[in-house]
Amino acid sequence: MSTAFPIVSWGNGTNIYEVNVRQYTSEGTLKAFMQHLPRLQNMGIDVLWFMPITPISLEKRQGTYGSYYAASSYVDIDSAYGTPEDFTELIKQAHELGMKVIIDWVANHTGYDHQWTAQYPDWYRKDEEGNFTGLYGWVDVIDLNYTIPEMRSEMIRSMKHWVKQYDIDGFRCDMARTVPLEFWIEARGECDAIKPLFWLAECEILDYHEAFDVTYGWEVLRAIDKFMTGGVTLAEILPLLAVYSRYPIGSRKLLFTSNHDENSDHGTEYEKYGEAAAAMAVFSCTWPGIPLIYSGQEKPNTKRLAFFEKDFIDWDGEIRLHEFYKTLLAFRKRNKALQESASVLILTSNHPDVLVYLCRRQQDRVLVLLNFSKGKADFYFDHPAVPGNYTELFSHEPMNIHRKNKFSFMPGEYKVYHITHE
Repeated sequence: MSTAFPIVSWGNGTNIYEVNVRQYTSEGTLKAFMQHLPRLQNMGIDVLWFMPITPISLEKRQGTYGSYYAASSYVDIDSAYGTPEDFTELIKQAHELGMKVIIDWVANHTGYDHQWTAQYPDWYRKDEEGNFTGLYGWVDVIDLNYTIPEMRSEMIRSMKHWVKQYDIDGFRCDMARTVPLEFWIEARGECDAIKPLFWLAECEILDYHEAFDVTYGWEVLRAIDKFMTGGVTLAEILPLLAVYSRYPIGSRKLLFTSNHDENSDHGTEYEKYGEAAAAMAVFSCTWPGIPLIYSGQEKPNTKRLAFFEKDFIDWDGEIRLHEFYKTLLAFRKRNKALQESASVLILTSNHPDVLVYLCRRQQDRVLVLLNFSKGKADFYFDHPAVPGNYTELFSHEPMNIHRKNKFSFMPGEYKVYHITHE
């Protein structure tokens, strides 16, 4: 399968940072978030994904503030976050710092009092009694009807508005699998005609790479969650990882340890992974794909952020994982084995809870060792592709690694050995 829309030039080897404006600061505004731009640029962030900043419906609103994903307009900015001028200035500053901005696009559904419900009520899915309805059981949203050409045209016009008005660089498309693929192909063609954009789909369907550059790595994440609670073995996850590594050229998987859904619904990475949280972050930044970092993970934020209420990340004091993420993100840009078309080889170790893999491209190599067990792990592996003179990424210590190697790791310990030809 080849892709009709090649990824934008800056999409190769990129990374994404998800911005939850409401909960990012005590103010919860675009202006307050802007103060963090230089820090994020220093950390190595390339792409800022903004959760919806559109107004939220009042009818059937959940909690005090409601779901970001129950919009009452596709083209307005919620005054709680600031003004259109604030967003324009934010994007200008991000661009000046070399970062790109993508926005969340919620195409499957709107809130009950969206502008379209009064203007175009026939554009919505209805039940037998003629009431607005939805297929997925969410109480605060109603589904659009994609058999109506006029609705599709207006949806695309709304998307183009953000490209023309604000000079955004792409879209993260919410619940993309619930919207027909042919719509996304049409939307991308029209929006990319204004400027080449970056497209991320919240779905796990290979065919959707016909329209999208990146799809979510949910399947592996859910499997790892099960592994962490003893539901499956690491060996059972390896075939899923192998599938990810063989995705068609031009397509990517999004890898993460947290995002807005994970944090609020399933718990922080520390709740889910315990001592292995850092090792999981290393995995998401070194396995072929595109890593995502969620608001506050670099602090680190160790609490679940409220979804329907006002909350905030406590930024006081040291940003303890700034250098950790900065090291990983800069490394991805330097080493060809973590970039497009790299090969990845899962190495069999004798320990059931230790993951070892070797990424290779041209002369560059990255050997990753991750102990996911809750105890000390003594392990070895044996492979002819491994030997070489490596440097450990975090300690900078040189190490001559042989074909057969023995290691002893503490719980959650990780090592990233590399050969980088710059």
